[in-house]
Amino acid sequence: MIHQDIEVKNTKNKAKPSCCCSHEEPVHSNDDGHDHGDHDHEHNAQGSLFELFLPSIISFILLLIGIGLDHYFPQNWFTGYVRIAWYVIAYLPVGFPVLREAYESIIKGDVFSEFFLMCIATIGAFAIGEYPEGVAVMLFYTIGETFQGMAVKRAKSSIKSLLDQRPDEVNVLENNVATKMKAKDVQIGAIIQLKAGEKLGLDGELLSDSASFNTAALTGESKPDTKKKGETVLAGMINGNTIAEVKVTTAYNDSKLSKILELVQNATTKKAPAELFIRKFAKIYTPIVVYLAIAICLIPMLFVDHYVFSDWLYRALVFLVISCPCALVISIPLGYFGGIGAASKNGILFKGSNFLDRISTIQNVVVDKTGTMTEGVFKVQEVIIKPEFDKEEILKLVNVLESRSTHPVATAIHNYVGQIDSSIELKDIEEISGHGLKASFNGKELFVGNFKLLDKYNIPYDIDPASIVYTTIAIAYEGKFAGYLTIADQIKEDAKETVSKLKSLGVKITMLSGDKANVVQFVADKIGIANAFGDLLPEDKVNKVNEIKARNETIAFVGDGVNDAPVIALSTVGIAMGGLGSDAAIETADVVIQDDKPSKIAMAINIGKQTKKIVWQNITLAFLVKAFVLILGAGGLATMWEAVFADVGVALLAILNAVRIQKMKF
Repeated sequence: MIHQDIEVKNTKNKAKPSCCCSHEEPVHSNDDGHDHGDHDHEHNAQGSLFELFLPSIISFILLLIGIGLDHYFPQNWFTGYVRIAWYVIAYLPVGFPVLREAYESIIKGDVFSEFFLMCIATIGAFAIGEYPEGVAVMLFYTIGETFQGMAVKRAKSSIKSLLDQRPDEVNVLENNVATKMKAKDVQIGAIIQLKAGEKLGLDGELLSDSASFNTAALTGESKPDTKKKGETVLAGMINGNTIAEVKVTTAYNDSKLSKILELVQNATTKKAPAELFIRKFAKIYTPIVVYLAIAICLIPMLFVDHYVFSDWLYRALVFLVISCPCALVISIPLGYFGGIGAASKNGILFKGSNFLDRISTIQNVVVDKTGTMTEGVFKVQEVIIKPEFDKEEILKLVNVLESRSTHPVATAIHNYVGQIDSSIELKDIEEISGHGLKASFNGKELFVGNFKLLDKYNIPYDIDPASIVYTTIAIAYEGKFAGYLTIADQIKEDAKETVSKLKSLGVKITMLSGDKANVVQFVADKIGIANAFGDLLPEDKVNKVNEIKARNETIAFVGDGVNDAPVIALSTVGIAMGGLGSDAAIETADVVIQDDKPSKIAMAINIGKQTKKIVWQNITLAFLVKAFVLILGAGGLATMWEAVFADVGVALLAILNAVRIQKMKF
C-alpha cells in the first residue's frame, strides 16, 4: 500500500581473480554454503608455511651452495656435467610446477601464458650457460607466486570469516529435552535452545520474552540488539547472557546469512572495467612480448658487425622476464577484493567490483525519506473523526482494510487500534497505486490513503492537508470525508551526519518522497538537504531522476522497497537499506547496507574511491617500472636480477599496496 512516501520499496537489480600466474584451485561450494575447497587451501597455505615454501627453500639452499662452489669455494669436481646436474636439481623443485602449468596451458590452447614466458627465459638461460641466473629467476618467481596466492586467499578468507559464522550444530528441543542436530537437517517449525554466548544457526522467531543479540555477523556492528518475543532473529547472531528459545522459520540454505555469503562469494563475477581491461591487455600483450624478444635476439645480426648470439639471446631472455604481467593481473583483482572485504567488515555488501568502480564516480545521491533517512517506525499521533461518524466503527474498518498491507502505516494503525475485528468482511478491495486502498462494507465504499485518493474520487474535505506537518491518512466512508489520522516517523540519528559527509565528498544529495511536501521539507530542513521534493508518485520520482540524468550526473538511488524499482533501474548504483529483514533488497540491490544506517552511504562511496585510487596506483607503478627496465634490458643494461625485481618485486609492492585498504579506517 502507498500512503504518500511511506512505501514498501525494493531495489534493482563465481569466480575469483583469475590470473595467468595464479595457482589457485577452483572453488567448490557444497549445499551448506561453506566454501570447503578454498577453506582447505587456506588451511594448507597459511596453516603450514614451511610446507608451502619447502620447494623454494630446497632450491634456495642448492643455489647458494652452487654459487659458493662457483666463486668462493671452488672444487675440481664441480665442473662440466656435475655442475649442470647440480643446477638442474636446484631448478626442478621450483621449475617443474611451472613447466607443468605451461604444458597444460599449451594443451588448452593458451600458448602465451606467463608460465610459458618464465619457462622460455629460464631454459634459455641454461642454454647459454647462465645456470645460477636461470635457477634464481624461477626461484624468486615462485616465491612471489606463493606470496600472491596467500594474499588472494587471505583477502577472500577475511570476507568470508566476517560473514559465514553459522554453527554446524544446534540444540533442538524435543519434549523439553535439548538434542544436538546438524543445522542443515533442522526442519522449519523446530524449537532451538540458544545458550548464552552461542551463535544462532538458522533464522527464526524469538519465543522467549526478550533476548539481547550481537549482530556483528550481519551488520558489522557489535552493539547489542535487544529483541522481543515474536520478533525475527537471524543466523549468525550471538545470544547475550540468557538462555533463549527460537522457533525456526527458514531452512538452513535460505537463511539471510546464507544469501549474504552467496552474494559475497559471487561478487567477483561482476568485474570492474580495470580488471576486464587488464585481462584483455594481457592476452594481447604477452604474445607481442614474445615476438619482440625473438626480434631482439635475431634482428641485430643484420645490423651489428660483431654479433654474438648468446649476448643477444641473454638480452631477449631478460626482456621476457621483465615483461611478465603478473603485477598487473594479480594486484588489480586483489585491490578490488580488498575493497569488498573492507566494505563487508563495515556491514556494506558490494555485489561486484564493478559497483565499487561505479560508486566512486557518484555525483548525486538520491534518497527516499521513509526507512532511509527516517526510522520507518510509525506511531499514530492524532485521530480526528467527524462527529457524524462512529469513531470506533471507522477505526475498526480502517484496521481491517490496512491488515491487507505489510506497510509500516498498517502496523502503526494496528498497534493503535488493537485486535482486528473478524466479524467485519470487506469486499472489492483494491489498491490504487500512489494513493491508497478502497473497499466496500455492506454496500458502502471505504477509502483509506492520502488526500490525492479523495481528490481522485471527487470526495470533498474541509481541511488543508498542507497545514499538517505529520504524515496524514485520510478516511472517507459512504462518499463523505470521515476524518484523518496523523502518523509520525523519527529521523535517524546519523541522518544529519550523512548529509554532512556526502557534502564533504563533493556529492550532492536529493530527497524524493511520496509523502506530503511539508513533511518532506520539515525532514530536509532538519538534516540539511537543500533539494527535497514531496507529493511524488512512483512515476514522478522517475521524472525527477531523469531530470538529474539530463544534467549528465551519475546517480546513486537509496531506497528500501518494491515501488522504488523504476528509479533504481535508472540509477548508476542502486543501494538498499537492507536491514535485518529485507530479503528482496538483499537479493536485488547493487549495494546493501546491512544496518540501515544512512551514514554508510558516504562510507561506501569513500571505500569505492580509495579502492579505485589503489588500483590505479598499482597500474601506474607496474607500467612505469616495467617500461623503464624493458628499455634497459633491450639495450643490454639490465641483467636477470633487475628483471626479477621488475616482475616479482613490483608484483609484491603492488600486493602490499592492495591489501592496505583492508587496514584503513573509514
